[in-house]
Amino acid sequence: MTAERPEVEAAALPHEGANAHPASTIVIVGAGQAGGWAAQALRSEGFAGRVVLIGDEAHPPHERPPLSKAVLSGAAAPDSTRLMKPEAFDALAVQWRPGVQVLRIDRAAKQVLLSDGTAQPYDKLILCTGGRARRLALPGADQVPLHTLRTIEDAQALAPALRPGRSVVVVGGGWIGLEVAATARQQGAEVVVVETQSRLCERTVPAEVSAYLLALHRAQGVRVLLGAGVRGFARAADGADGSDIRSEVLLADGSALACDTIVLGVGLVPNDELARAAGLACESGVRVDAQCRTSDSDILAAGDVAVAPSPWAGRSLRLESWQNAQEQGMAAARSALGQAVDYQPLPWFWSDQYGMNLQIYGMPTPAHRVVQRGDAASGSFVLFYLAGDVVQAAVGANAARDLRFARRLIEQRKPVDAERLADLNTPMAKL
Repeated sequence: MTAERPEVEAAALPHEGANAHPASTIVIVGAGQAGGWAAQALRSEGFAGRVVLIGDEAHPPHERPPLSKAVLSGAAAPDSTRLMKPEAFDALAVQWRPGVQVLRIDRAAKQVLLSDGTAQPYDKLILCTGGRARRLALPGADQVPLHTLRTIEDAQALAPALRPGRSVVVVGGGWIGLEVAATARQQGAEVVVVETQSRLCERTVPAEVSAYLLALHRAQGVRVLLGAGVRGFARAADGADGSDIRSEVLLADGSALACDTIVLGVGLVPNDELARAAGLACESGVRVDAQCRTSDSDILAAGDVAVAPSPWAGRSLRLESWQNAQEQGMAAARSALGQAVDYQPLPWFWSDQYGMNLQIYGMPTPAHRVVQRGDAASGSFVLFYLAGDVVQAAVGANAARDLRFARRLIEQRKPVDAERLADLNTPMAKL
């Protein structure tokens, strides 16, 4: 699920060069979900040239959403997150370079310089560098263990701390923070969520959805502190057996929360340093057009690092979502092959917490009129966000079928009758 979504104004991108001839070597930087799908798409589209997949992680391409849920709880092994089975990955015949960093892009020579001292030439370059968990430069941050959750190693390090009798403070009431809180609570830990804003997920959902999430977590025994600033961290007394370090989260009001484990869920920093150093247009990520091209047409970008124009939002933005990592990675691959691409997806986000599946289609805003179908007490509902009589966005809990029809309404921009939309006796298919 997405966490923060930095926004920038849409603007035309100047392009250098042109697709003069088919690429013979395509290099993908970043071997996560976007990079893995880009490699797979190249082969499925019939590209027979050389594909080099470079990733600084040791793991083959994998998806990250299960890390905060099934992997963190121990219900699934890290290998279950792989995008494809080992034999399918081998069949792609890519040159996979795990544990290797790209230090610099040499656009003039069309090569990337690697941490092992080698240089890798490219005809087309696809940046799928993703992002990293944001840290907090606050007093005491170097004195206590501060967990984040972005990688398989992060999940493995955090999992042992989530058990009965342990206390966890999650700093950040966005999606990743709430998913970690839910998993920790289900594992039996005592949980406090500290959010500096006045409501949960304030930057990504309307107030009524924030209220629903707040009620959900409080009903599960999570203590949620809203409007609570964090001024630093401190080491408290050691645990009762003398082996565990206890920590404190120091709040702006002068109080402190003592706990066994602190988790930071305060957003993602896009890994756009390579692109910036190479002179590519960047603004809270690498700027691309609907063809996934950067300001150098031989370099494309996809996934969490890419900032693309969105007609659904009326501005450019980064989409930190499972859907976008997959689909934009594939679109960038097709674009690199010279195919016609117009990637302007309807944003789709989802989150699983306590067995509740929440999905968001489109970009709901306070200006929209809200029509509700079902109610929270029933465990299943959909909120439709309308401009006039046209559905612009939808948010629903445990309502996957209705949301599929809602997506069609949004994409078709078809006028609807609000009363029928709210009526549970009117099948969504008839709308």
